[in-house]
Amino acid sequence: MPKRIVLIACVSTKRNDRMKARELYVSALFKKSWAYATQFNPDKIFILSALHGLLDPEREIDPYNVTLSYVPPKKRRNGLVVLNADEKRAWGKRVVASLQEEADLMNDEFIVFAGEEYIKPIQDDILKLINPLEGLRSGKRQQFLDKNILHG
Repeated sequence: MPKRIVLIACVSTKRNDRMKARELYVSALFKKSWAYATQFNPDKIFILSALHGLLDPEREIDPYNVTLSYVPPKKRRNGLVVLNADEKRAWGKRVVASLQEEADLMNDEFIVFAGEEYIKPIQDDILKLINPLEGLRSGKRQQFLDKNILHG
């Protein structure tokens, strides 16, 4: 029986203390993505972390300031590290290797809540990749999620 795996990208807005990964990320986009993801009744949810790769949401981690998304040098705050093309490819290989330990990349269904920079390095290795937010910028993603999250 194929599994349903949800992947949610990390976000820059984090709490300041070490804690479980799913509690560390505090942006509205992350919280809404998580709420919508649970509606798919997934077998597992993972976080796509720019620093840690494939991250178990229950793993305790420290805050960090790394991204795959392009941020102009003048807007990089607090020592933000932006991965370059080679680092993104290496990150993707690391994530795919971790996913292979958890799932069947050819038969399981992967629902991804992430921007293009987090999907590109892994998409060629996953046969059934569904991106409900495809083509939507951050504000539009939140609107989509607001409309589709079942409340109560």
